[in-house]
Amino acid sequence: MKNSVLSFFAILLFSFQLSAQKSGDDPVLFSVDGQPVHKSEFEYIYSKTNGDKADFSKASLEEYLDLYTKFKLKVKRAKDMQLDTIPALKQELAGYRRQLADSYLIDKEVTDRLVREAYERTKQDVDISHILVSLTDKSTPADTLKAYKKAMEAKTKLENGESFSAIARAYSEDKSVTKNEGRIGYVTALFPNGMYALETAAFTAPKNKAVGPIRTKLGYHIAYIHNRRPARGEAEVAHILVRGSGKELIRSKMKADSLYKLLEAGQDFEVVAKQFSDDKASAAKGGYIGFFGINRYERSFEDTAFGLDVGKYSKPIQTSVGWHILKLINKKVDEPYDVVKNRLETAIKKDIRFEIAKEAMVERIKKEGKFTEFNTTLQSFTDSLDQEFLTYKWKAPTKKSDKILFSFGTDTKVTEADFAEYAQKASRQRLRMGRGTKVRDAVTVLYNDFIGEKALEYEERQLENKYPEFKALMREYEEGILLFEATKMLVWDKASQDTVGLKEFFKTVDGKYQWKKRAEVTQYSLKESAKQLQHQVREYSEKHSPQEVMAKFNTEEIPVLTYKERVYEEGRNEVLGRMDWKIGALSASEVSKRDKSINWLKIEAIKKPGKKTLKEARGYVVADYQDSLEAEWIEELRNKYKVKVNKEVLEGMVK
Repeated sequence: MKNSVLSFFAILLFSFQLSAQKSGDDPVLFSVDGQPVHKSEFEYIYSKTNGDKADFSKASLEEYLDLYTKFKLKVKRAKDMQLDTIPALKQELAGYRRQLADSYLIDKEVTDRLVREAYERTKQDVDISHILVSLTDKSTPADTLKAYKKAMEAKTKLENGESFSAIARAYSEDKSVTKNEGRIGYVTALFPNGMYALETAAFTAPKNKAVGPIRTKLGYHIAYIHNRRPARGEAEVAHILVRGSGKELIRSKMKADSLYKLLEAGQDFEVVAKQFSDDKASAAKGGYIGFFGINRYERSFEDTAFGLDVGKYSKPIQTSVGWHILKLINKKVDEPYDVVKNRLETAIKKDIRFEIAKEAMVERIKKEGKFTEFNTTLQSFTDSLDQEFLTYKWKAPTKKSDKILFSFGTDTKVTEADFAEYAQKASRQRLRMGRGTKVRDAVTVLYNDFIGEKALEYEERQLENKYPEFKALMREYEEGILLFEATKMLVWDKASQDTVGLKEFFKTVDGKYQWKKRAEVTQYSLKESAKQLQHQVREYSEKHSPQEVMAKFNTEEIPVLTYKERVYEEGRNEVLGRMDWKIGALSASEVSKRDKSINWLKIEAIKKPGKKTLKEARGYVVADYQDSLEAEWIEELRNKYKVKVNKEVLEGMVK
């Protein structure tokens, strides 16, 4: 029940966008005991709750206004009962806040921005060349400086007018440079993991100009953007391949032409591919290759595929392996954001750009939060350590130091003891660094991670102040919890536990809860191993009691027959629904799918319709009693708290 109540508020887990921010543009729709509810709040919840049925008709708005007013009345009563001060409820709300805040900040500032950025980039293809000066994880600072100077030297020569191909051959350490002279060709987002900086340059740098050096996981790049075009997307293609090169080229071309003529004469593409294509892997599938994007196949192959209309096939075209006839099955171009969002998000969270963006966010938080370090404290802590710090034996000092390590603003101070406790908990990270790591370097790594964690905690505490939608979301969570608790105390628990009240209520509805006609039945089950006895047992059971039937056909060694006694109300059992309701009537035998046993019913007695007792109807009575108590409660609340509705604002919402 609690989940169903809170599900009403779960819709607000996604961007709660207020329609207006200024009070003049966001009038009060109604108030409860002077507490205002603005138009934007009501309008949003009305739209989300009603979905496609939110037609903003007068009748619909008035109906939902009545529901939301009742909700706010209950919340007001809960606050007057001081339920919002109960430690357990405060802890529950704090738990919701932690769960939400942990992801909210990252999603809002990092994930959403990167996904939107990636989506916009996928709308373009970029024709790019590059020069690479390689670096590895083992490169020293001296290696890095040397690589940077080499990249700068190449860039200077390009800026002085020397040809890109010549400089690429002379400077680039990309193994493909001997074939392509640095020309990668058209590419699109996302670039491979670790290449985010080069991707950013590809989509933002000016065309026809050397840019860089750009650092990626491969080293330093000098990039040159030749052109950008609307993205080709992906093509779904089938092909017929006739292999041939050198001396075989003419013969293979003649065969390809003959196959093309077959297609022109009306032969099915799949049939021709299966029978004649030299690509045996795809031939078995009627030539089907599947979807592919740009820069995967040779230029002639790609250009032809993307140049076709859906459903059409090409004339024979040549690649390095022979001649192809291509058929375009479908295209994916400029897919809607909602379609690709999840796919992009999954890829981005695995990409280094995600960590880069988080680091940038931390730097922004530090700057806005007036982050101040006290490096002498960190130095003192580091000096107190030895190599044991990098083992499982190290523990934080029992005497906690209150020396300030760093602070955010004037109200958030982080001490040396806080960092020591964090370092102790980070035992896996310390052990991974191992004894080969200098203690100073290990402390630096942990310290930077610690700053990042504390920066996020600091920013999460500012969420209500910085983001009105988050504040509104937390209000809805709080009100949902209070609503549940107040209703539980004043309605649900009372209805189920107030025995005297329930009996008195039952008297007021005496006769409402009725039994239909009921059948007392015996359900027999005969084991598959004794199925040859079926007719004997059925015939005997028709005129004898279950005990007599058991005694006749069961032995202590081999009990082949069992029974259960049941009472079914009319319309409650499918088998009985197919029977004439007569005492002694047997149903048709049915074989159980589970154990192959043979089962049938016998009607032993028939009960006439009649009133249910409180015990028999208790579930229904409790539910109705709850409704009655809630109606009384709402009436009491309306008398206790004044509700004032701005009719003019309500009329203005009608469409």
